[in-house]
Amino acid sequence: MENGFVILSIVALLFLSIYGYTYGSVALAKIKQKKAEKKELMNEEMRLEERKRKQAMRDEKLRKQNKRREEIKHELKLLEEMKRNNERLNTMRVETMKEKKVS
Repeated sequence: MENGFVILSIVALLFLSIYGYTYGSVALAKIKQKKAEKKELMNEEMRLEERKRKQAMRDEKLRKQNKRREEIKHELKLLEEMKRNNERLNTMRVETMKEKKVS
């Protein structure tokens, strides 16, 4: 009878070890899958952050270009105005000289 319990214990231990091995591999696969999903999520977040950073850099560059463009337009407008003023001044001088010559 005592040997029967030993044999029964060994058989029960055998079934428990088979169940544990099977469940352990399934649990390990689930853990690996969760780890892979977490890693993919982190990679996606990093890509999004990188994309946002690059977009911010492009926006800043565009803002600087637009600011410089406006400065150049303003300078060109001032130069054009100075040119017109010089032309007016020159025509006034010529007219004054003509008047002096005529008198």
